[in-house]
Amino acid sequence: MTILSRSRSRSQKSGPAPFDIRDYIDGAAAFYGATANVIMQLSLPPVGYGVAESTVHSGSIMVHPVKRTRTTLTYLAVALMGTDADRAAYRTAINGVHRHVHSTADSPVKYNAFDKDLQLWVAACLYWGSVDLVARLFGPTDDTTADTFYGYAHRLGTTLQVPREMWPADRAAFDVYWTTHLAQTTVDSTIKAYFDDLLDLKMLHPLLRPGLARFHRWFTTGLLPQHLRDELDLPWTSADERTLNRLMRATGNVSVRLPRPIRNFPFNVALADMRRRQRRGKPLV
Repeated sequence: MTILSRSRSRSQKSGPAPFDIRDYIDGAAAFYGATANVIMQLSLPPVGYGVAESTVHSGSIMVHPVKRTRTTLTYLAVALMGTDADRAAYRTAINGVHRHVHSTADSPVKYNAFDKDLQLWVAACLYWGSVDLVARLFGPTDDTTADTFYGYAHRLGTTLQVPREMWPADRAAFDVYWTTHLAQTTVDSTIKAYFDDLLDLKMLHPLLRPGLARFHRWFTTGLLPQHLRDELDLPWTSADERTLNRLMRATGNVSVRLPRPIRNFPFNVALADMRRRQRRGKPLV
């Protein structure tokens, strides 16, 4: 039984329940999908160079991995689980950082962190990755639930500068958008070097890497679209795919039996921490 089928069982007994995003937030996604999603986002050259050339080192995962991870988790938590006031506050905080992220005369591509089209691509990666992970963890989702979640997911972009009308109208329109823009992703030597550092966990202490980096590179490879595996020359076999799917379903079978607050970790904690920091007047990012 998946989280989604459990929700349907409740609604059959007591009538249709209101949509509650907390039923669809699973912390396993934070563990498995983070690096793959970063690679997808940064494979669009303006996004990749916006990160690779950024002078805001306080937000660099290679320099401050814990802080960067907290910021990303908090953004997802605020976008999906927060109130309108939470989203407005976090938007203001992120805008303060994004003001410093723009191309220079020497940049190989032009970019600006306030570019709505680039933000839409990042939001699309977050949505696509979450749907892919849910399917791998818990199996297929029925169309009604999938449509409802899709209609909610525009917040992944509109929490920043993406207007609601820019979000593809439905899942079919999203598929067209995704296919078209995924084909535009490309990885040059500069961005590939950055990705290799991510895959090999170069931000961690050298004593921690040997036991983690090989596994991290392997499962991250499995969560990338084939186009990006090809761009990065990452091998992946049908045997790898079967092993990854067994691992993910085993994780899902454990996760679905956990109470919702535990399944929601670390996103619920990140949201609570953001609200605590706001009350105390501390920086949110």
